[in-house]
Amino acid sequence: MTTSPFVTVEWLHQRLNAPDVVVLDASWYLPAQGRDAAAEYQAAHIPGAIRFDLDAMSDTESTLPHMLPRPEVFSSKMRALGVGDGAQVVVYDGMGLFSAPRVRWMLQTFGMRDVKILEGGMPAWVAAGYPTEDGEGRPRDRRHFTARLNNGAVADAGDIARALAGGTTQVVDARS
Repeated sequence: MTTSPFVTVEWLHQRLNAPDVVVLDASWYLPAQGRDAAAEYQAAHIPGAIRFDLDAMSDTESTLPHMLPRPEVFSSKMRALGVGDGAQVVVYDGMGLFSAPRVRWMLQTFGMRDVKILEGGMPAWVAAGYPTEDGEGRPRDRRHFTARLNNGAVADAGDIARALAGGTTQVVDARS
């Protein structure tokens, strides 16, 4: 894979059946968008893609949305999806580029090295005329996954306060 965070639909189509390539449908929508990611996955997804439910993969005990779970919890959930250490992961979403970057960051924060985003996501896949499948998707065998949290990829409120006080760091609030 290249150093770019993206792969093209042509690249993925050529490698779709490679045993080390894992495709994750990371579609997630804001409530105001009126879309249902699970229903859309059921209706059509890239063949062999696994549904990565961002809500279920996040810390379900936190009162804040989409907080990272504990590493051992993430490892268990990734094993259940059949995603293992050393896999080449390609993440896409139903809007083209919305929730896939968040999932890529999440995977990399837990130590996955080879994680790419499908350029243009599901809309680009469909526009290229590539096949889709419906239903639950094919289950994958459990794989060993070891989550190794990169603490440098995460900042807490204290880190942000220190960065703002120092005046040398630019802080971007990406909440919608």
